[in-house]
Amino acid sequence: MKFAFIIDPIHRLDPTHDTSVAFMEAAQELGHEVWITQLDRLSVVRGRAWAWLEPVTVIPVTLGENRWVAIAQWYSVGEALFRPLDDMDVVFMRKDPPVDDAYLYATYILDYVDQAKTRVVNSASGIRAANEKMYALQFTDAIPDTIVTQDKQVIRQFLDRKGAAVLKPLNGKAGEGILFLQPGDRNFNSLIEISTQQGKVPIMVQTYLPEAKEGDKRIILLDGTPIGAVNRIPTGNEFRGNMAVGGRSAQTEISDRERAICAMVAPTLQQAHLMFVGIDVIGGYLTEVNVTSPTGVREVDRLDGTKLGQQVIRWIADQES
Repeated sequence: MKFAFIIDPIHRLDPTHDTSVAFMEAAQELGHEVWITQLDRLSVVRGRAWAWLEPVTVIPVTLGENRWVAIAQWYSVGEALFRPLDDMDVVFMRKDPPVDDAYLYATYILDYVDQAKTRVVNSASGIRAANEKMYALQFTDAIPDTIVTQDKQVIRQFLDRKGAAVLKPLNGKAGEGILFLQPGDRNFNSLIEISTQQGKVPIMVQTYLPEAKEGDKRIILLDGTPIGAVNRIPTGNEFRGNMAVGGRSAQTEISDRERAICAMVAPTLQQAHLMFVGIDVIGGYLTEVNVTSPTGVREVDRLDGTKLGQQVIRWIADQES
C-alpha cells in the first residue's frame, strides 16, 4: 500500500518523539510505500486533490537507556512527483497546529480526495469541526467547569467563583499560551487583554484541577478504542505537564472512569471519521480532544514495550483491504 503523510518540514521533526515518524517507520517496516508532502504543496487540478509527493526512507530509532536514539541523518527523500493524492491508499493529515487559514484551506483541498479510493486520517471535515479545546464541551458529564468567552467581566466572575482557573487559547498546542489565574492577580487585566487580543478573540477558562500536579494523562484512541496512555507530570515550578514544556513522561494505566470517558466520546469521533485521537484527562475529567496531530506513541511504546505505530498501520491496512 501507499501511505502519504502531510507533515511539517521533515527536518524539523524529532524521530525520538514525533508520532508521525513512528507511523512512517511502522508503515515502512510493514512493507508499505511511504511518501511525504506539506500544506503548501497541495493543489486542486481538474477537480482532484494533487500534491508534490516525495518518497521517503527512514532509519528506525533504537531503544537506549530509557530513551529512543536516532542517528543524525535518520531519513532520505527521493525525487518529488506531482501526482493525485488519491493515487495513495491512505493520506495522514499530520500537520501541527495552529489551525490557521492555510491549515483550513488544506482541509478543503483534501475534500477533493476520492474517498472511495483513499482514506484520509483524520478526515478533513472531522478536523474542521473539532477545535481541540471546544470539542470537549459537548461531553458535559466528562469535563470540568468551563467557560469560553472574550468578556473580561465574565472571566473575573468565573475566577472569583472557582478560586483558581486555567486560561487556554483556543488555537494553541503543546501547552503554548496556557496561564494559571488566581483571584486578585494584579496582572489579571493585562493577561486577559493579551489573551483575547483586546476582547476580540474568545478563550477557554477552566477551573483549576489540583490533580494536575499528579499528571495530565494522554490516552490514545484508535477508532474510539483506547490503545495506550502516558502520564505527563509537571517538573520544577511548571504547572503544565505537556512534554513540549518539559513534562516528565511516566507509565500509567487507564482507570475505569477514563474508560467510561472513552466510551462516551467514541460514537461522536467515529461518526466524524476521527480515527486517531488523543484525549487529555486530569483527575478524571476530560480537558481536550486532540485530532490534528496527536502525539504520545513514542512515549507509550518506550514505557510499555508496545508497538502502537504498527498497530495503527495494520488496522488501517485491514480497513482498506
